[in-house]
Amino acid sequence: MPHAHVSLITLGVSDLRRTARFYERLGFVRKMKAAGDDVAFFDAGGIALSLFENDKLASDAALAPEPALPAFRGMSLAWNCQTETEVDEVLAIAIDAGGTLLKPAQKAFWGGYHGYFTDPEGHLWEVAHNPHFPLSPDGKPSLPE
Repeated sequence: MPHAHVSLITLGVSDLRRTARFYERLGFVRKMKAAGDDVAFFDAGGIALSLFENDKLASDAALAPEPALPAFRGMSLAWNCQTETEVDEVLAIAIDAGGTLLKPAQKAFWGGYHGYFTDPEGHLWEVAHNPHFPLSPDGKPSLPE
């Protein structure tokens, strides 16, 4: 049986150029620019992050596109940090890049420190420092048993 893993996360977007610029300002490195004007790929530290136009993503999955993006999509992406200070720095960069702060960084009930922002398309991101969730020097998680 193949090893279970996530290799690519694709976010549907209505304005590819604006959203791609946002992720570049966050520090994600765009790859495969020759892939076309309706998709963008970014190196996301061990996996790839993709932006694809909403209607084309829906069509590719044989679904009808939604008329409007819902306020909450039932998922979030996470950026885990080594320190609380780094959480504050990432949130500041996201807001400066055009994101929307939803929840300022604060102590969490689970013993960490976190906050939330959305990208320009409303995709939810949590930025967190979890002292119980060790990270390698390059930011990859090492889940405890």
